[in-house]
Amino acid sequence: MTFIELAVILGFWLVALASPGPATLAIAGTAMVSGRRSALSLAAGVATGSAAWGLAAALGLGTVMIANAWVLETLRYVGAAYLFWLAVKSLRSAFQPRTRTAQPIRIQSTKAAYTKGLMIHLTNPKAVLFWGALFAVVISPTAPMRDIIVVGLSCAAVSTFVFFSYAVVFSTERAMNIYLKLGRWFDGAFAMLFGAASLKILTTKLA
Repeated sequence: MTFIELAVILGFWLVALASPGPATLAIAGTAMVSGRRSALSLAAGVATGSAAWGLAAALGLGTVMIANAWVLETLRYVGAAYLFWLAVKSLRSAFQPRTRTAQPIRIQSTKAAYTKGLMIHLTNPKAVLFWGALFAVVISPTAPMRDIIVVGLSCAAVSTFVFFSYAVVFSTERAMNIYLKLGRWFDGAFAMLFGAASLKILTTKLA
């Protein structure tokens, strides 16, 4: 594999990951509400989940899961239920009293934040398809092991960079001040977006 081919793959990977989705929304929301430490912990959980699916796909497990529809169907319902729960939490938060302080409003433990990020990605059937397509279509199954390792590690590194960047950018004092002023609107928007993501998972054909 040439450097240009790898750069093209990583470019598409970066664009796909940086676009708003359940994981990036959760990281941004946690960063504005609970601060950088919690957001970085959640981002680490998301990155771990992504790496786990990447390893599974590299070992061929992604193809096996795609071939067994019941596995993806189980993930579909678990993932949709979890996102719906996040939507309900955001909606409840939208109706809670606001506090005019520059400090983070709700502090999550790093363990809870990490687990939340891990759950978001491990219960997302799209992650299985995403990584599975990478190693089944973009990277030929007959490709040298060196290429599989390089692409896998490079995509995992890009994923980690994107997730951690969201945590850092949205945990700045300016971002938190904006959240404090428009908190109800942000929480309401998060509720709708998580709800929409839950519905999309339920209604989208995975095969």
